[in-house]
Amino acid sequence: MSEQNNDEPKTVNRRAWLKLFGAGAASGVLPLSGAAAEDSMSGMHHAAPKPASAADEPVPVYAFLNGDEAAFVEALVDTFIPADEVGPGALELGVAVFIDRQLNSGYGRGDRMYLQGPFIEGTPEQGYQLRMTPSELVRNGILDLNAYLRGKYKRTFDGLTEEDRIAVLTQLEKGEIELPTVPTAIFFYLMYELTMQGFFADPLHGGNKGKASWKMIGFPGIGEMYADKIEAYRNKKYMSEPMSIQDLL
Repeated sequence: MSEQNNDEPKTVNRRAWLKLFGAGAASGVLPLSGAAAEDSMSGMHHAAPKPASAADEPVPVYAFLNGDEAAFVEALVDTFIPADEVGPGALELGVAVFIDRQLNSGYGRGDRMYLQGPFIEGTPEQGYQLRMTPSELVRNGILDLNAYLRGKYKRTFDGLTEEDRIAVLTQLEKGEIELPTVPTAIFFYLMYELTMQGFFADPLHGGNKGKASWKMIGFPGIGEMYADKIEAYRNKKYMSEPMSIQDLL
């Protein structure tokens, strides 16, 4: 994320950005460098998402997130990837539901993490070194950030304007906001990573409703479904409806 000057705002081709990140996210490899996060937020200007009618979109049911946390996550993913003329945003594609399911799963509980200590600050190459599970990290990070925002803005993250939300995320990425309970950088990049995963993952996991992000980037889904088409369409354009795990159930 980078600060904007007062000149005419530059525009970013969202479809090109989605192609850049989508292939990695759909395969489980996500960019987490500061430059990647900066490019994802800097200079992007989007129209406000079109509200869905109650008949079309049922109210999400969350298993882990409480009311305040759900409001935070919904506002966060909508700020990271808002809807625009290219397609729907993260909120519309159910990314908040995806994050809730991840935090309520074995991953969120840290079932495969070594959490016995000793806990010391490691190098970036050493990966996750906290005593908290991912779900605990997110829960405490939301509490920390909302407490900070109440002091500065007299409201929580979900109550901020879009401009202020972007400013807050920019400050988080740059480490300009110090959270008392969780490491700011780890909290920011975990939320960014979960958002990207939910946007591009198989719809089976709660996000990417209707395989919309796959359709935007031309990702075919489960590659094995097209093995018999390789020879016939070699060096030719092949268009097909993406296939997800759900299509095989």
